[in-house]
Amino acid sequence: MKVLLAAPRSFCAGVDRAIEIVEILLEQHGPPVYVRHQIVHNDHVVKRLERLGAVFVDSEDEVPQGAICVLSAHGVAPTVRENCERRGLVVVDAVCPLVSKVHAEARRYSDSGHLVALVGHADHVEVIGTRGERPESTVVIESPEDAEKLETNGKPVAVITQTTLSLDDVRATVDALQERFGDLRRPAADDICYATQNRQDAGKEMAAREATLILVIGSETSSNAQRLVEVARNAGAAAHLIDGESPLDEALLDDHKTIGLTAGASTPEELVEGTLARLAELGWDELAEITVAREDVHFRLPREVAAAK
Repeated sequence: MKVLLAAPRSFCAGVDRAIEIVEILLEQHGPPVYVRHQIVHNDHVVKRLERLGAVFVDSEDEVPQGAICVLSAHGVAPTVRENCERRGLVVVDAVCPLVSKVHAEARRYSDSGHLVALVGHADHVEVIGTRGERPESTVVIESPEDAEKLETNGKPVAVITQTTLSLDDVRATVDALQERFGDLRRPAADDICYATQNRQDAGKEMAAREATLILVIGSETSSNAQRLVEVARNAGAAAHLIDGESPLDEALLDDHKTIGLTAGASTPEELVEGTLARLAELGWDELAEITVAREDVHFRLPREVAAAK
């Protein structure tokens, strides 16, 4: 019995950078280091950093005056940064550079007179932060149905997207906007997180290579891990989200001879290795890696953190 292992999988460059920032700050300053929101959406990562002395808070108002406040990889609205400044917090920016790029586009399009159609999930922390750049001229579009209802009051439309959606995820909604409004500024391909696209492509390829079951390692809070499950099912495989730490439900494996294994972009590789070992113990001990892309992206650390490294 065989396991097909997706490549790429697990951490992307933005997640790597965010976690490294917190680790360096803890080493340099000692605990506590406060982090606004979960640094990345993975329970295993969050618990490990908590053991090292990171304190995760829902709001910058929970951070003591003068303390370090790390902004998570997902980005924040300008009002959050302003509040941090008012409270005298030492802000360290762990926002993914791809997210920062989309924030800049939101400002540029809005300031040039466009209505900004932000394609994404309204309740996702990244979308909340991006919309906060220009809330008076940004509308969140979650579906083609939302696109059909959009009123522009004569403004030209510019489209930006939640970075952790793939081109496949946004295509129908962007096409609906194009059909309704004709000429519009469309999102560039590099607005989409390369890691999201690569991991979804690998999931589809495993299904095409006869994986009848695909296990996705990630947390319930991870949007990209949840989407990997949907992509696998749409490709014709059974698929389940597992956390990579709890005992593996052997009933999930019944009647499957070829199993695909992948992990969301916020999932550490050690959880993949542990799951592979458990599958091997159960008889799935033949391993083949399915590679759809090579990732060599690296993002620079913030100056204040890089100097301390």
